[in-house]
Amino acid sequence: METRIRIPMFPLTIFPMPGELVPLHIFEPRYKQLLHDAEERDISFGIYFNHTQNVSKLGSLVKVESVIKRYPGGESDIIVKCVDLFSLETMFRTYKEKLYPGGDVSFWRVDLSTSASPKLQRDFEGFMKHLKISKIPQPCSVYHVANELNLDLEERLKFVSLDAEKQESFLTLQLKFQKHLISEADRSKDVFHLN
Repeated sequence: METRIRIPMFPLTIFPMPGELVPLHIFEPRYKQLLHDAEERDISFGIYFNHTQNVSKLGSLVKVESVIKRYPGGESDIIVKCVDLFSLETMFRTYKEKLYPGGDVSFWRVDLSTSASPKLQRDFEGFMKHLKISKIPQPCSVYHVANELNLDLEERLKFVSLDAEKQESFLTLQLKFQKHLISEADRSKDVFHLN
């Protein structure tokens, strides 16, 4: 059984996946306090995916990557990076003596250094070349591929719930579908209508 640990929590209607960078605007006093603590003590915190679709109670463990802007009233624009996923056991209104919430979670321990299969990597490289992007992360995990596909919330939840082999099949289909959409959009640019 995975050990549960209590972490600071920020409930939002987003579901970042490992390796993904996400911008956040911090303005509520409790989350200003969370940002202060995250910077001062170099701690990670959870973004609990607060949505009715999240029946499995999943969330993302994130770290502050950078502070883009600080406003005179104490608000901030920040970038966080997802470093792992978690399953939420219990959510608490406050974390220890703080203003912000907390939660007992079990980490998934996602390993971004595990490469996707050679076939998926080739398909992904073809997709990126189609977008005229030549730089591909190495090693290239299934999460690196998923993050480039701009999956919607339902697709993200489905993807993370699959086993490794099915994740690759899911991504292969997504790559083909999105490549087809891009090709159709490019083709429609060349269609002119005379009036």
